[in-house]
Amino acid sequence: MLNQLFTRTGRIVITFLEHVGQVLILFSQTVLHLRRLNTTLLLRQMAHLGADSLAIVLLTMLFTGMVMTVQTAFEFVKYGAQSSVGGLVAVAMARELSPVLTGVVFAGRVGAAITAEIGSMKVTEQIDALRVMAVNPVAYLVVPRMLACMVMLPVLVIFADVIGTFGSYMIGKYYAGISSFTFFNSIKVFAVPHDIIGGMIKAIFFGAIVALIGCHKGLTTAQGAEGVGQATTGSVVLSIILIFVSNYFLSVLLYR
Repeated sequence: MLNQLFTRTGRIVITFLEHVGQVLILFSQTVLHLRRLNTTLLLRQMAHLGADSLAIVLLTMLFTGMVMTVQTAFEFVKYGAQSSVGGLVAVAMARELSPVLTGVVFAGRVGAAITAEIGSMKVTEQIDALRVMAVNPVAYLVVPRMLACMVMLPVLVIFADVIGTFGSYMIGKYYAGISSFTFFNSIKVFAVPHDIIGGMIKAIFFGAIVALIGCHKGLTTAQGAEGVGQATTGSVVLSIILIFVSNYFLSVLLYR
């Protein structure tokens, strides 16, 4: 039984590393084709992948900020530390919660959409048709999607910072009785621009991860409609795993 456990674990690790290697190869091919960027396709993808994700990001982060304050405000007030609530939430939002949770939401919505779209093109042989017409699939499909995700995810994180802090303020003021001056003054005391900049740098990496995993899974889709479903699920799972893993290393580099 122990032997089977090690065998299965080793197989999972090898499969994971194989996917990471293939994604890195796709990344290198994407960089080589950046000079062939189609601006019209880029703007279309920015609107489709970024702007259309704003509503779900705002809703998610509004309630995240509210929950954080509900969980912490009364404890802080009880020990006379209510002047730290606003700063604590704002720093946590900017450094970790906004980039990571927005990245996860982005992976679930955008990563799945990219994989489903490109996977459907693969199984219906539209990508082979592109090659026949001398159109490079990486330049046409991957480059605009990766750049759109790398630009739009940091923008979404800024909105997430603002709405999450606003949700925290509303709960702090009307639920825990923290005055507006105390809440915003604590943000002024604790938060620094580097907190926001670090979160945006993380978002750029997360956007690249979501786009590359989504495109890679789509381009390697097989077995018809069933394969598209499996590739979409695999894309979301792998993207979320890589977001959390890379978040650790980025946090160490940016905030230690």
